[in-house]
Amino acid sequence: MQFNVRPYVCGALGRIDTAMLGKLIAAGPRVLPALQSPEAALFSSTPLPPYHRAGQAFAFSWGERKPAAAEDWMAVAETYETPGLIGDGERVTLHTGALGLVDVYYVRHGDAVYFSSLIQPLLSLVPIEIDWSAWASIIQVTFPLGEATPYADVKRLPGSSALVWRHGGFATERRLPRWLRTEPYESWISPREIVDLLHEVYEDYDGRKLLVPVSGGYDSRLLAGVAKARGMDVESWTTSPDDGTDTDIAFARSITRELGIPHRVIIQDAADYPGDAVEVARRLEYLTPHHAWYAPFAKEVHGAGRILVDGLAGGPLLKNFMVSGAALEARTQAERTAAVLGSLSLGAPSQPFLSKAAAQWMEETVREQFAGATSMFHGHRAELPLSVLHTRTVRGIARSAVNLVGPEASFAAPFIDPRFFDAALSVGVARKDKGRFYREVLHAANPRVAALPSTNVVKQPLQRVPLRSTAAPARNYSHRMLETVVRRVPGLLSDELHEVIAGGPDALTRFNGWNDRFWVRGLVLFGLWLSDFENDLSDLAPPF
Repeated sequence: MQFNVRPYVCGALGRIDTAMLGKLIAAGPRVLPALQSPEAALFSSTPLPPYHRAGQAFAFSWGERKPAAAEDWMAVAETYETPGLIGDGERVTLHTGALGLVDVYYVRHGDAVYFSSLIQPLLSLVPIEIDWSAWASIIQVTFPLGEATPYADVKRLPGSSALVWRHGGFATERRLPRWLRTEPYESWISPREIVDLLHEVYEDYDGRKLLVPVSGGYDSRLLAGVAKARGMDVESWTTSPDDGTDTDIAFARSITRELGIPHRVIIQDAADYPGDAVEVARRLEYLTPHHAWYAPFAKEVHGAGRILVDGLAGGPLLKNFMVSGAALEARTQAERTAAVLGSLSLGAPSQPFLSKAAAQWMEETVREQFAGATSMFHGHRAELPLSVLHTRTVRGIARSAVNLVGPEASFAAPFIDPRFFDAALSVGVARKDKGRFYREVLHAANPRVAALPSTNVVKQPLQRVPLRSTAAPARNYSHRMLETVVRRVPGLLSDELHEVIAGGPDALTRFNGWNDRFWVRGLVLFGLWLSDFENDLSDLAPPF
């Protein structure tokens, strides 16, 4: 991992133990001092000047977008989606971005907090112990919830949050982001106005070379179409999402041909899948089983010399992605929360994967975690898309752009620009139902491109292609990892899955369905984690 556009950072605040800080510094990538004082320390892999310095006051940030002047930490978090460290002589504040896209992990030890943008260096400071609740959500919904990481003593600071050292003690500040402080009302913004706002957002990138990865869906064709309409220097690449159809590639070709954008297909090799899966899992620090398919694409982006334009948050903001009819029709808060969690959770596999005790415990644990992670949205007019955005989008989907494309290469996420975000959020969920409003937006942007086939509508594949994730190399790798789970935590798996694993790698060929594949990936990720930390994990006694 090379920290080209976003640095690796670590540091501490409070009554800092210099020996502990030294261990943290030694455990991670090579860093330079940015700030050293008795109650605050900050180190960075590249020179990191403060964006504000006056007397004892200082302010640092380490996202791609730099604040122009000193502001309240929440204003910085909302405007620039960046974490940072701010001191005013009386207090020191470590904060996240409003959504928390750029991770801040931390460990409490004595009267100090030690933090890092990576989990691994913090493991030098604490015993490595499993957080079963984190793994429950990683396996069931494919990402952790709240502050959880796979490690009991390492926490993640959520979006719109800060740790504050003041008067010899710590306080946690959790603020409502802009879109919760002022509830967006239905202003009946038109599809044309949405497109015009996207043009405004793109003004920040005029003169820059862009790479828009066009798939067959709505988000990428809108972003590519507006960039082309502005006369920007734009290319498009597409790769297989390993869904067994490659419909994205066929549709992307027709979209880019209509727009007149140079198009390239990144080819993937089934023999490389195990290596890609391991590399992505370790790079994402075992937080999600997603994105193994994205690895070859991300590596090519690193050398492209272009800003990747990512459609992050487009689905939740514009077309009720992951918002089911049951959620829209729910009459009570409990029904609504259950419906959203049901959409985010993996569907039932073709046979039981977990033991009855494990399945029951996981379901109850994830339900409790999800309710806590989304409680701030309860009763909000945009509760449904925000519940998806702040959980699945931030903790799972965003990792491809933030942690696989970055920190080597820059990415832009136009849909989370405050101007566009607020306008899109103001559109009521009823107008967005079944993608109706999004189709109107696409038509306003480019009617010809809007009329082309989309993977958001077409359900039947144009063709069947072999899955990399179920080919022989992947089966061999998956089987080894599942055997590790059997050996280390046998009570996690059902008797039926034990029998399949005993049948060898080829017995996994029965798991070709969508739900089955994702259940396998989650358990394989867990197996890799158990294998990588085999010499460090002592107590794996499950709570079920």
